[in-house]
Parts: sequence; C-alpha cells; structure tokens
Amino acid sequence: MNLESRTDLTPALRIIPRDQHIISRKNVSKAALRVLYRLNEAGYAAYLVGGAVRDLLLGLQPKDFDVATDATPDEVKKLFRNCRLIGRRFRLAHVVFGPEIIEVATFRGLGEEGGEGDRHIVDGRIVRDNIWGTIEEDAIRRDFRVNAMYYDISDFSVRDYVGGMQDLQDRALRLIGDPDTRYREDPVRMLRAARLAAKLDMRIDAAAMAPFETLGPLLADAAPARLFDESLKMFLSGNGLKSFRMLEQCGLLKFLFPATARALKRGDEALRSLVEHGLANTDARIAEGKSVTPAFLFAVLLWGEVRDVAHHWIARGQESTEAWARASAQVVGEQCQRVAIPRRFTFTMEEIWSLQPRFEQIQRKRVFRLMTHPRFRAAFDFLLLRADESPAMRELGQWWAHAQQLPQDVLAAALPAGGGSSASDHVVAAPVAGKPPRPRRRRRKPGGKSGSA
Repeated sequence: MNLESRTDLTPALRIIPRDQHIISRKNVSKAALRVLYRLNEAGYAAYLVGGAVRDLLLGLQPKDFDVATDATPDEVKKLFRNCRLIGRRFRLAHVVFGPEIIEVATFRGLGEEGGEGDRHIVDGRIVRDNIWGTIEEDAIRRDFRVNAMYYDISDFSVRDYVGGMQDLQDRALRLIGDPDTRYREDPVRMLRAARLAAKLDMRIDAAAMAPFETLGPLLADAAPARLFDESLKMFLSGNGLKSFRMLEQCGLLKFLFPATARALKRGDEALRSLVEHGLANTDARIAEGKSVTPAFLFAVLLWGEVRDVAHHWIARGQESTEAWARASAQVVGEQCQRVAIPRRFTFTMEEIWSLQPRFEQIQRKRVFRLMTHPRFRAAFDFLLLRADESPAMRELGQWWAHAQQLPQDVLAAALPAGGGSSASDHVVAAPVAGKPPRPRRRRRKPGGKSGSA
C-alpha cells in the first residue's frame, strides 16, 4: 500500500481549550456521554470524533455521535453489556441504548500490509483494515481534515492534528494526503466530498476535485448496496437539491445516475424543472418532519430516460402499456447495476410511471378506477411535477386537482361515459359543482299574521 501521502505528514497538534470553542455537553447525546465517561474512568482515552465534532463546531446538531478510543473492540465489549461487535473491513463496537447506537472505533494505525495486524488491499482499495495505532495515526487515516478533530472528554478541549479548524474557517473541504491515492483506496469518498460540501455549504478544494473526472469511473466498482445508502444520505437528509447540483457541478452525476445525466444532457428544461422541484419538495417535507419515500425520489430522477425510451417503443408500433413496462424494466435494470434500489421501491416507481398515461384517459369508468388505485396519490403528485412539460399538461394537473374535490355524483355527471381514449379526444372542462338550491320559503299557517307580536 502506498502510504507516502500520509506517512510524510507530520501531525501538528493544536489544542483548542473549552473557552475557545462552542461545543457544549448539553448538545451531546446522553448515550455518547455515558460511553465517553465510562471509557475514561476505565483508564482509556476517549474522544468524540468526526462529523459530530465538525457539526457542533459549526453550530449544527449532529445526527450521530461516534467515539474514538485506544481501547480495542474486545476491551470495549467487556465494559458494556449492551455492546456488540460488527464489521469485517473495519471492526467496530456498537453500544446500544434503545433506538440509539453509539459507534466506538479503536484508533487505526498506518502499518503496512503484511505487518502486524489485519489489513488486506486489492487493486489499491482497502477491503479489510484492522490495524490499531495512536490518535496521531488515526487522525492522518481520516478522509477530510474537517472530520479529523477530537473532543476530549477529560478536559473538554478540541484536539486538531491536521488543520481541520482552519478549513472550517475557510469553508473549504480538503483531503488528508494525496487525493488520487485516497480516492483509489475508497472511490465513494468522491461522493462524500460532494455530499458534505452541499450539506455544510462549503467548497471542495481544487486539489480534492481535480481527480473526479479520471477516477469517477471507479465508482462502478463500488458495491451497489453501498451506493444506495450513500444516495439516501445525499437526497433524503434535507439537502437533496444542493447535493444534486453539487454532483452535476463536480461531474459525478454521470457515474452515479447515468440515465439521469443522459436525459438532462439533451437540454430538456422541463425535465430539469421536474427533477429540481421534486428534490426541493422532498427537502421541504423533511424540514417539516413529514415522511418521504426513496421510491418517489428515484422515480423523479429516472423519469426522463423512462419517458424517452417508452416513446421510442410506442413510435415503433408497440402498445402503450407494453412500451412503458419495457422502458421501466430497461432503465431500472441499468440503474440497479450502479445503485442497488430494493425491489419494494422499484415496484412503486414502475407503478408511478405506468399511471402517467392513464391520467389522460378521462372517461367516467377510467377516472374512478384510477382514483381508487393504491398509488394514485403518489402518481398524481408526480403529474403535478410535470406541469412545465406543456400548457396541456399543466391544465391536466389542474383538472385532476379540481376533480378530487367534487362529490362523486357531480364528477360522474361531468364526465363522458366513453367513446374516446384520452383527454385529447374529448375537450372536457373541469367539472364545476352546480349552484346550491335556493332555500324553500316556509308557508304561513292560515290565519297567521306577519310582523312581530
């Protein structure tokens, strides 16, 4: 393994005392504090590390709290009954507190392959790495400098070995060591750079971005299941639109979602509007604490290619339903070679796509049948995203929005019973409820008098 890019680095420790940083234990998970204190009381070094320290220094609330220590995984397990050891590539201890898991990692070392410990490398990529070391070595082993800072529970200081604090001030993401070597070790680091830059509103250092074009194809060798998890982090963490734009800016989108990149390259502005509005709506739902589903998100990202392939087969004489099913299977099959989208999501995606042509069929039976479909709401929301495709598509979305607000008998009376197959065959105005009936006048009883008594 070529470790020159890191072994040549000399860690320069900078200690930021408690009165010179903003991290407070009030913002640290109680479970993480219990782990830190117990390790410290047992005589081990214990630090909050990585993204949690970075986010706390930026005034953000971390999602996860990871701990680094000089205790080995087996020693950690002896201290916590609620601990389980996981991992083959990186052996870790997970300390479980109800729904919360605190990940505890032993300091990793820089030992060469074949030396003491357990490291295995294939074609420059680390496939197993369980070599323990010092905190200085552990800092150099991390990916980005902003992720290599340690919060010391013994004195509440922050320890910075590689200049991470300076990068936070510069709002820049810089890799530790040679970018080419680090990306070959783990190509997914390129996606992490784009995701972190979007999340933290930081720029990627020019040296860190330079290898993307030449090394981007290495993402094809990454495990598709891992790329699915990374995609969820990018698009379902509240920064989906910014992450998407960063992927495009960095030239990485074509390596992760090739079909999306191809469709957007054709210059279809309506498609770009659909994708960006879909991502923006997902971000808004997450900000409001509402549920989101990966199926809708992936349906948005892959729609352009599915639509174009379906239209291709229809133009060649294939029946519409078969053409859409063929296009869906083709695009999903290609994408799953890169990103392993589970079948429970691809099934929903295919249903959302297949329902789109049915919105144009406005005969009475077809309308009511479509409204009772389990995926109707998701497919309708998708239809609204397509509003920029054409004025007719915008009117169709408005028609269906209005139709859902009417009583069934009023809607049925406004719809043709049959005779056509699509909205273009019948110009049907949006159903309008009739005027409410005039109130009936009460008949006066014989002999009654008008006016007040």
